[in-house]
Amino acid sequence: MTSSVVAAVRLPAAAWQERSRVHAERADALTAGHRARRATGTRHAVEDFLFEYYNTRPAQLRRWHPGAGVVLERGPGGPVPHAAWRWYSVDSDGSVCFDRAAFVAARGDTVRFIHRLLTATASRPAFTGCFGLHEWAMVYRGEHHRHDLPLRLGQAGTDAVVEAHPVRCTHFDAFRFFTPEAAPLNRVQPTRATQVDLEQPGCLHASMDCHKWAGKLGPAVPGEVALDCFELARDVRRLDMQASPYDLSSYGEPAVAIETSGGRAEYAARQRELAARAAALRAALIRVCDDLLG
Repeated sequence: MTSSVVAAVRLPAAAWQERSRVHAERADALTAGHRARRATGTRHAVEDFLFEYYNTRPAQLRRWHPGAGVVLERGPGGPVPHAAWRWYSVDSDGSVCFDRAAFVAARGDTVRFIHRLLTATASRPAFTGCFGLHEWAMVYRGEHHRHDLPLRLGQAGTDAVVEAHPVRCTHFDAFRFFTPEAAPLNRVQPTRATQVDLEQPGCLHASMDCHKWAGKLGPAVPGEVALDCFELARDVRRLDMQASPYDLSSYGEPAVAIETSGGRAEYAARQRELAARAAALRAALIRVCDDLLG
């Protein structure tokens, strides 16, 4: 085994094969709609976002990884398939383990950044008073919109909502899509350099990004955690778009009308539930980084 760390757990072939099978079935169910649309050349503005923005590939999601510190034992059916995958090492008896040392040697800077960002985010209280206005700011006074969907309140009505409510977006990767007219209205002016300083755990996009960070940590993340992150991102995206200015009635999605007090209350309640799920997954990813960095 070329990994410099002795694995703590050994999984017999029957055990890891079953976990791999269950993982593949779950991944297939989560990606079925996207794969069907891709085959017909159609697009769903809500559900396909995770595949397009995060460059997520269904085949990648389908691969089960045991995570660091787990040895997969060879069974009577043949070699462990992970032996042919990047970042795995093979022992003389045919067992396979994630090569922690090689991964950190190649991607240590990325792991350290993710660890720094996630621990900083987790250290702060969750703010749930933004009400999803980032999506409204992305179309404010805009001639062209990101999605080929009508605006629920029309352009003038959408602009009026932005002007009537404080815009408090701390997430740079949302803020960078604001229209030029909307950017000065934001209470803060996030940059890539201030991302670690501003990220907070109530932010929908920070929760959704757990999927991104799990992807960048790759095979160091157990497959079950990776799919939990993807499923969370899917649910976050749904609220993100339901609370947006777009009319989703063509998808059968009800609006969360954040221009009303009832809509804002619903948004904040669902935001808190998603933030709680993200907190658990963020903690799991921090543990992965801790393990990688020793």
